[in-house]
Amino acid sequence: MSYRIPRPRTAAGRVAGLLGAAVGVAAAGLAAGVATERTLVRRLKADPADRYAHERFDEQPCDEAFRLELPDGTDIHVEVVEPTRPVPGHPTVVLVHGFCLDMGTFHFQRQMLAARGDYRIVAYDQPGHGRSGRLETGEYDLAVLGRTLRQVIDRTAPDGPLVLVGHSMGGMTIMAFAELFPELFGDRVVGTVLMATSGGLIAETKLVAPALLGRVGGPVLYMASNATRYGGQVIDRARRSTSNVAWLLTRKYGFGTRKPSPALVSYVEMMNSRTSADTVTRYLRTIATHSRFPALAALANAPVLVVVGDKDMITPVTHSEEIVRRLPHAEFVKIKDSGHVVMLEHADEVNAALERFLESLESVEDR
Repeated sequence: MSYRIPRPRTAAGRVAGLLGAAVGVAAAGLAAGVATERTLVRRLKADPADRYAHERFDEQPCDEAFRLELPDGTDIHVEVVEPTRPVPGHPTVVLVHGFCLDMGTFHFQRQMLAARGDYRIVAYDQPGHGRSGRLETGEYDLAVLGRTLRQVIDRTAPDGPLVLVGHSMGGMTIMAFAELFPELFGDRVVGTVLMATSGGLIAETKLVAPALLGRVGGPVLYMASNATRYGGQVIDRARRSTSNVAWLLTRKYGFGTRKPSPALVSYVEMMNSRTSADTVTRYLRTIATHSRFPALAALANAPVLVVVGDKDMITPVTHSEEIVRRLPHAEFVKIKDSGHVVMLEHADEVNAALERFLESLESVEDR
């Protein structure tokens, strides 16, 4: 069945995200030209050819939604879609989203899998994202995210085969999970899908939009690294005052198509904006030091699909190529004219690749 789950829209949850992290903290330096940007955004949004103009992004198939409490008291929002025509031996598909996004990242993949009806789907919001709470104790760390993934699996799919699908930081989460629990790959985890992610070399990427930072100067970096000192409300107010700039930067850094769907851009920017300043800065620290190439060895024990957009400005193609170099058995799908949110921007192509991959696992099971 389907139902509508209300999404939070509190002021404290509005700040720049993955695709425009620098925007919120740079508001004071970007005041000039606001009227021009507002006019430009209004014109770009008024696209009569937008195929997603009437897409209900707040509605998804869901049979169970609940809060999973971690040992430290952090609440994780989890949703499960049961198969309408279950097939014995089919794996549970676990969707792991990226930095400053939420489970809605996989909107079209979840629709496709639910329509097929032969796979069980588990999706959750990572700590500090979407409808999940912020970590109650400790530091945001990819190892913590790996353990969180394990707890989600233990609660929703304690036995049976699994396929893990991770986008961006979600892929890094899977690598951290593999580092912690390598024995599960090839046994429980029968397939892994890595979308627009990296095994390391993060310092070379554009996670904090250096092109923007180059325009507004060093004070922006200082504010970003001292976000909690300035206070989330200050940065959130700055973020709201530059929402048009954020929209334009999301369009530039998140998408590869020359004229992406305005509805998709707005959807991604909305997910970005719901992430608090504290979450943004604390995650940036752990992502910047991410290096888990050795953990990829565990993934070699089962089939792997690597997907990337050829115009990804956040985790460029070279990062996916390095993963494939270390996992030569992996299927590599490079999607033309696509940016970082490849599974939204080119949903049909990503869905086709995901379906082929799942069906290839079925053929292995039948042997």
